[in-house]
Amino acid sequence: QVHLAESGGRLVSAGGSLTLSCAVSGYIYNNYVVAWFRQAPGKEREFVVAIDWSGDRIDYSESVKDRFHISRDNAEKMASLQMKNLNSEDSGIYYCAVGRYAYVDAKKYDYWGQGTQVTVSS
Repeated sequence: QVHLAESGGRLVSAGGSLTLSCAVSGYIYNNYVVAWFRQAPGKEREFVVAIDWSGDRIDYSESVKDRFHISRDNAEKMASLQMKNLNSEDSGIYYCAVGRYAYVDAKKYDYWGQGTQVTVSS
């Protein structure tokens, strides 16, 4: 049973920074991709970023490029999402997801966490 646990979400002021973490536990296949998605109230789940096993390939959405940075520690089965210069558009529930390939389509991912709430106040 694979379990993903996100943490780090909280209320932050516009222009501030925040780091989210994703812990992976249980038996998981090798070379898995880790992705972050987010969902604001009344909106569809949106792709944020994905990182492959080696960390050599990272795909960011245009809305977060140059402001967010993803990293992973395969030995610890952890991934982090550093976010800076946050604005109200970044508010939402942030989900960590794991899959075999880096897709922007949420349906392609095999495992999901419960999410962590990020609220950016203006």
